[in-house]
Amino acid sequence: MKKQGLFAYFKNDLVAGVVVFLIALPLCLGIALASGAPLFAGIVSGIIGGIVIGALSGSQLSVVGPAAGLTAIVLAGISDLGAFNIFLCSVMVAGAVQMLLGILKAGAIGSYFPSSVIEGMLAGIGLTIIIKQIPDAVGYSRPGSGGGMEAAEDGFSFSVITNSLQHIEIGAAIIALIGLAILVLWQTKTFSKMKFLPGGLVVVVLGVILNGLYQAIYPELYIAGSHLVSLPVADSVDGFFRNFMLPDFSGFSNPKVWQIGVVIAVVASIETLLCIEATDKLDPMKRYTPTNRELRAQGLGNMLSGLIGGLPVTSVIVRSSANINAGARSKLSTIIHGTLLLVCVASIPVVLNLIPKASLAAILIYTGYRLCKPAVFRHMWKEGGYTQFVPFVATVIGVVSLDLLKGVGIGLVLAIFYTLRANMRIPYYFHRSSFSNGDVVKLTLAQEVSFLNKASIKETLDRLPENTAVIIDASQTEYIDFDVLELIRDFHESKAADRNIKLSLIGFKDTYKVPATDSEAFKDFENGSEVPKQSNGSYQNLLQELTKNN
Repeated sequence: MKKQGLFAYFKNDLVAGVVVFLIALPLCLGIALASGAPLFAGIVSGIIGGIVIGALSGSQLSVVGPAAGLTAIVLAGISDLGAFNIFLCSVMVAGAVQMLLGILKAGAIGSYFPSSVIEGMLAGIGLTIIIKQIPDAVGYSRPGSGGGMEAAEDGFSFSVITNSLQHIEIGAAIIALIGLAILVLWQTKTFSKMKFLPGGLVVVVLGVILNGLYQAIYPELYIAGSHLVSLPVADSVDGFFRNFMLPDFSGFSNPKVWQIGVVIAVVASIETLLCIEATDKLDPMKRYTPTNRELRAQGLGNMLSGLIGGLPVTSVIVRSSANINAGARSKLSTIIHGTLLLVCVASIPVVLNLIPKASLAAILIYTGYRLCKPAVFRHMWKEGGYTQFVPFVATVIGVVSLDLLKGVGIGLVLAIFYTLRANMRIPYYFHRSSFSNGDVVKLTLAQEVSFLNKASIKETLDRLPENTAVIIDASQTEYIDFDVLELIRDFHESKAADRNIKLSLIGFKDTYKVPATDSEAFKDFENGSEVPKQSNGSYQNLLQELTKNN
């Protein structure tokens, strides 16, 4: 693909940058609140993630910022260290560790996550987004939530739905429903001529206008306070810059600072690699992100975030998928979103505080639906079968009911289980000739025979009847595990002779140190006038035959 300049898709990226900015703003504030950090710290990390990491990253579409998946670690870290400015040293340590991981090329880990797990993660996050935005969509502020919109990386409880439906604010619900209707209609042919206007931006502007009309015409429906975006308002330029905070560098002498920093680095790196893998799957232009470069970029970003008073950052799938849905084509969109955070927070916070959270909830609910629509589930079942569908569904359930990392872990365990089981099923293919005076069985080993195949090969050799001629052919095999070779040597040296089994070993490499044997041993079993009964197939077919005969 021909390399494009940064401004090659300026119009698309500008629109997407504005939409992501509107979504990121309350998320940055909400995550800071949930983390027990100053609200402005969330804004700082969003600015760093958008401008600095956005410029340095090799990813074209992922958005970086404070993540809900780190809130528990950050909250505990600030509590353990006693002060936020000491915790900032841990953020800088985390950045340095991520830089080191990138230099050591640890980013390749992301390539080992199966597609069924990544798809399940996306669908799970989509469902969680929908559920978690219900409170803001209906105008319900949960106790202890600060009214902040939440991301979807940390699971949910069913009480979110039941409590929200018992506290519906009609004005907020109307704004959310109209916003959803606009987003759906914007994708139809009827509204194709209106696509020069971003649907998300229309939803936000219309939400502000509707709430203004409520206030003027129907005050009972007016929504205010915690139902609106809540941004710190500085009284002067100096007041704005005083919101930035330097770390207490004496914290670097505290061992806990380093321990917390390493934990943050590991969790943030895993979440980033998962998000990058998922974002690349959603990229309509099918580009791939250099993961080691991403780790280095985020390492530098976290060091800078810690230096000026920000939270630790990761790539975040909610904002990344919203970025893609809004039509982004390059990294310019995330740079624009970071720039808007900086400029608007400094210049027009009062205007931004007019935006109803119900409008932003509508955008996120629609984004969530795009990630988990029924077609995704049908595709995984039809194309992948149950060996792909089961890990996919398990990941969805785990992400929705627990959190992102636990859900991915559950899906990964199941995916590995099915991979190992499939590997165990193909240790060899057999050809069997049954004569009146005995059988000739040829076992052609698979291309790779690992320790996982030891049990099936052992079971086969143990079930072979007495007075049988057995040929084990390794001529097509590239690798045989040491344990399997030991099993074959042991069978050759003692067990075969004890049961009067004539064994021929052919095709084994010299390095395996398997004794050469007579490949013509089966000739004694042949009767020129007899037509043998023939059978062939895989490991399970032979075991079934041997079980019937015994």
